[in-house]
Amino acid sequence: MISSTQWERVAALDEFKALLDAKRKFIVPATIFFLVYYFALPILVGYAPHLMETKVLGVVNLAYVFALSQFFMAWILAAMYLRAAGRFDEMAKDVVDKARR
Repeated sequence: MISSTQWERVAALDEFKALLDAKRKFIVPATIFFLVYYFALPILVGYAPHLMETKVLGVVNLAYVFALSQFFMAWILAAMYLRAAGRFDEMAKDVVDKARR
């Protein structure tokens, strides 16, 4: 259990502020990209149906390809987060080490 005094000391550390800044720099753009990409499909199907009906391969149209690409986009974002989380863990370890001194 951490007291409010200890928490205030940790929150004031430059390493803690750097950790929060690094997380914010990754998470905010990734979330915005995910939401825009995710909602682009229903918006394009609704407002540009002729474009999305474009046949790409046989009976498969652009809407199906876009929908399938969302799975790959989610996996790629998850892989990118896992990679970034390793850096965040190292930074968090530094914060904990410095807070214990």
